[in-house]
Amino acid sequence: MSDIYDRELEEIKKRKLLEYQRKLIEAERLEEQRRVEEAKRQEMLRRILTPEARQRLANLKIIKPDLVENLEQQLIQIAASGRVRLPITDKELKRILAQLASSRREIKIKYF
Repeated sequence: MSDIYDRELEEIKKRKLLEYQRKLIEAERLEEQRRVEEAKRQEMLRRILTPEARQRLANLKIIKPDLVENLEQQLIQIAASGRVRLPITDKELKRILAQLASSRREIKIKYF
């Protein structure tokens, strides 16, 4: 009887191990895919932006990572469509950032 339980236990362990290995492989594949996509994105930004503009985005990314991620995506799309002259300089990037800042709505809370 004990022999049957031992075999069943071993089978369960094997299945769990295989399941864990599959999950690990899938996680590694997704991480590699994310790294490749990020490398492509950074390469495109290197072509689109001057070094000064890239540095400005890197500095801003520390403070507002979501904003910069969206902005980078928009810059890539704008550059791909040909709607902007390349490379985008730091001065042009400042202008774009100022437009973004002015277009954001401010919510003011008044205390009585």
